[in-house]
This record gives sequence, C-alpha cells and structure tokens, in this order.
Amino acid sequence: MSDEEYSATVLGSHWFSGPQPQEAVPDRVEGSVMRFGPGVTAALPAPFPVVVPVVAPPRRKGAGLRRYTLAAVVLAAVLAYLGWQRFGPGIEVREVAVTTDPAGPACDATADVVAVVGTDGRPGTLTYRWVRSDGTTSEELTERVPRGQREARLHLLWTFKGTGSYAAKAELQLLSPVQRTAATEFTYRCTP
Repeated sequence: MSDEEYSATVLGSHWFSGPQPQEAVPDRVEGSVMRFGPGVTAALPAPFPVVVPVVAPPRRKGAGLRRYTLAAVVLAAVLAYLGWQRFGPGIEVREVAVTTDPAGPACDATADVVAVVGTDGRPGTLTYRWVRSDGTTSEELTERVPRGQREARLHLLWTFKGTGSYAAKAELQLLSPVQRTAATEFTYRCTP
C-alpha cells in the first residue's frame, strides 16, 4: 500500500462502525458486549435495547384505596341518581277533570272536550280512552308527560251535524297509571 492510499481514518474506521459479520468472528463474549480483533476497544452499543427494570418504592398500605375513594363515591352517587330517575317512582295522578262549553257547539260544529289530568311533575305515560254517549268508544290512547309538567290536557273533538237537539255526555276513562273516570255533559241544539 502506498503512502497516498494510507489514511488513519480509513484504517481505524472499522473500529467505530463495527466489523462486518462475514469478515470477523468474535474471540470472546462478555455479557452483551462482544469484542473483536486484537486488543480491547470501546464497547459498542448493544444491538438491541437494554431495558433496566425500575423498582418502585414500596407503597404504604391503603394508599391506593384512598386515592380512588372519592371517584368511586361520586360514580356510585351518579349511578344511583340515574337509576332512581329511570326505575324510581313513576308519574302520580292527583286529579282528573273534564270540561267543555256548557252551551254546546253551534249548528254543524265541533265540541272541544278537554280533560285536565293533574300530576306530581314526574315523567311518565298516561293511558286513556274516551267514551261518548252516542255509543262510540275510542281506542286506547297514550300521552307522554315530561318531567316538571304538572298537568296534561287531553282533547276530544266531537263533531255534530243536522238540526235538532241532543243531550251529549263525554267521559274520560284513565286506564294507567291509575284508573279514574271523569265526565262532562252538554246539549247540542240546532233549530232551523
């Protein structure tokens, strides 16, 4: 090799980058550090990450329990409140009244019969039907009452046609959550 081709950097570069696996075979292995060739060189980094386990200081008894106690109490309170809202006591009916214009509707007009169902303000569903004195009974109807609403207004529209006079009676039959009835009477009069 001539002086022009010689370079200390080139000559010593294999000591820093490590030998190629096919060129050199280790002469001994010390733990995870392998040494190659003559002499002792600086240790190369391990070809894989070395994980040193961290030993946590010993915990005091009960420290973990105290840490989560407040969160557990708050969570239990929220779940109890939501369960009470959903599965707790339902709507309570306090009173039922049915009214309409006592003079009755005009000729060929419609009477608006209104039932007012007083509640306790809890949410729930009312199931009811209307029974008229002409022999007509409605199907079962429902009315959803939202939280905070203290009364539900249920309407029956009863249309009259023709001349004459008819003593009419409209009855509300509340079927659930409790069974109650209320009625009103009026007279349809139409004279030519």
